[in-house]
Amino acid sequence: MISKDTLFAVSLFPYLGFLWFLTRSGQAPRLALIGFYGTLVFVAITIPAGIYAKVAYSDSLANIDALHGGAELFLTLSNILIVLGFREALRKAQG
Repeated sequence: MISKDTLFAVSLFPYLGFLWFLTRSGQAPRLALIGFYGTLVFVAITIPAGIYAKVAYSDSLANIDALHGGAELFLTLSNILIVLGFREALRKAQG
């Protein structure tokens, strides 16, 4: 059986491929593209935060509210940028 950590690491490759094709297409709204790349920032923040939670608190990141909330903030910001980027693109297409 595949561990969740292995699955998480392997899932980065399809996402990186998605970003490569999306960037190369030149058709994605700039703000949305920044948001999609921001998701990588979320991953980059989550991994060390998870390690710190395990070492400092002997618990998982999900159980340490301050660390978990801080990491999730980056995901929330990324999602907002994606939505605003596509919203802007729709408004431009309509008018």
